[in-house]
Amino acid sequence: MTDPIAPWPGELVDVGPGEVFVRRAPAPEGAEPALFVHGLGGSATNWTDLMDLLRKSPADRPGEPALACEALDLPGFGFSPTLANTGASAIYSIDAMAGAVCDLISKRGYWPVHLVGNSMGGAVCVRVAARRPDLVRSLTLIAPALPDLRPSLMPLRVVLLCAPRVGPWMLNRARRIPAEGRTAIAIRDLYADPGAVHPKRLAEETAELTRRDGLEYSGEVLLAAGRGLVAEYVRRGPRSLWHDAARVTAPTLVIYGSHDRLVRPAMAAPAARAFRGARVVVLSRTGHVAMMERPGLVAKEMRELFASARRPAQVSG
Repeated sequence: MTDPIAPWPGELVDVGPGEVFVRRAPAPEGAEPALFVHGLGGSATNWTDLMDLLRKSPADRPGEPALACEALDLPGFGFSPTLANTGASAIYSIDAMAGAVCDLISKRGYWPVHLVGNSMGGAVCVRVAARRPDLVRSLTLIAPALPDLRPSLMPLRVVLLCAPRVGPWMLNRARRIPAEGRTAIAIRDLYADPGAVHPKRLAEETAELTRRDGLEYSGEVLLAAGRGLVAEYVRRGPRSLWHDAARVTAPTLVIYGSHDRLVRPAMAAPAARAFRGARVVVLSRTGHVAMMERPGLVAKEMRELFASARRPAQVSG
C-alpha cells in the first residue's frame, strides 16, 4: 500500500478580530483560486488528498485548469487559535464563521474563488455564496449540513451535545476513551468502508486528537460550534440556510454519500429543488467525507462543474 502524502504546510493569517491557520498546496502560475472549508470537529487536513488532485491538470485532460488550493482551520479548530475574548456564542455561529471565510478571501485579494465545504463547512459556504456572490466563482458542497426535518440518530447526538450540562458530560465521558479508540469510532461513523483508511492517516488523526485534548478550549469550541449549527436547523424565514440556498447564483455542485450516517442521502432531492440549476449527485458506497474517502470521484465531479460553467449557453429558437 502506497503511503499517502503529508498534510500541506500552512501559516497563520489575520482575519477580522483574530487569526486562522491556512494550508496551501503549490500550484502553477495562473491557477484559479479555491478555498476549502471543513466540518464540525474537522480541520484543513481533511482536504489534503483532494487538494493534491486539483492542484494539477489531469493527465487525460491537459488543458483543464489547475487550482491554487487553500484550506483553512476555522476559528478554534485545527491550528487556528480560539477567539475566546469575544464570546463563544458569537464566534462560532454560522454567520461568524462565514464572516471569517469572507475576511480571508478579501485578505488574500484573489476572489472570486471556487468555494468548497463539507458538512458544517458546507453550511458556512452556502451563507457566503448567498450573501457575498462577488467572492464565489463556483460552489461545491459535500454532505452539506442543511436543515433536515427528519434527522437521523447521529445528528440528534449533536443536538444532545449542545444541551446545557449534557454536552460537557458527554465530552468528558468520551475523553475517557483512548485517542486510538475515539479515532476508530469517528472513522466508523464517517466512512462507508472504514477498512479503506490508510494506517498512516489513522495515525495522523489519532495524533491530532491527542494534541487537541491538550488544548483547554477544544471542548468549548466544539460545543459552541455545535450550538451554532443547531440554531440554523431551527431558523426559519429569509435568514435560513434553505432560503440562502435559493439565493445562490454561482454554478453549484452538491455531493451526497449513499452511506452517509450524518446527512441523509435523501436530502439530494430538496437540494436539487433549492439550488437553481445545480448538479446534485449521490456517490455510491460513500460516507460523510467523500473528499477523504473518494477524492478521485469528487475531483472528477468538480472538474465537470468547472467545464460546464465554461461552456457557452445554448440558444434555442
